[in-house]
Amino acid sequence: MKLKEFFIPFSGLKVGKHEFVYKIDNSFFESFEYQEFNGAELLVTAILDKMSTMMELGVKARGTVNVDCDLTGEPFDQPISSELHLVIKFGEEYNDEDDEILIIPHGEHQFNIAQYIYEMLVLAVPQKRVHPGVLDGTLKSDILDKLEELQPKENKGASEKTDPRWDDLKKLLTDK
Repeated sequence: MKLKEFFIPFSGLKVGKHEFVYKIDNSFFESFEYQEFNGAELLVTAILDKMSTMMELGVKARGTVNVDCDLTGEPFDQPISSELHLVIKFGEEYNDEDDEILIIPHGEHQFNIAQYIYEMLVLAVPQKRVHPGVLDGTLKSDILDKLEELQPKENKGASEKTDPRWDDLKKLLTDK
């Protein structure tokens, strides 16, 4: 998916650093047909350092994505932050096989960073999503109440009644 606002037109830029800021919401992820987030509110800053023969791109993202807890199913805002460093070189043909190096043809005047931002943000979300209220015990949920109700109870007091067969075997240990 080629999102127009994520094209960086580098041909008209002077040598030096240039900043691009993007506000990302859930529609960005929907354009990639990614449905894992209930919502997203992220700020992405891309700094392009243009040099005479190559360019370097540094991308930083901060914000939250609303996801469902893996344990309770309750939605919560998961804070995420991520960074990406990309070297852009010129070559004979387009090549983005390397995660850290992008090669674009000599005649190009712009490149799109939407795919890099998408991958960076999706990978920044933890594999296991646990609501902070579950970790500190403040979340009140029907599911948590049911789990606690079904949790096995500990039998702290030893039973006074014992099987007489075991008592006879215990005597063997002490009668030497």
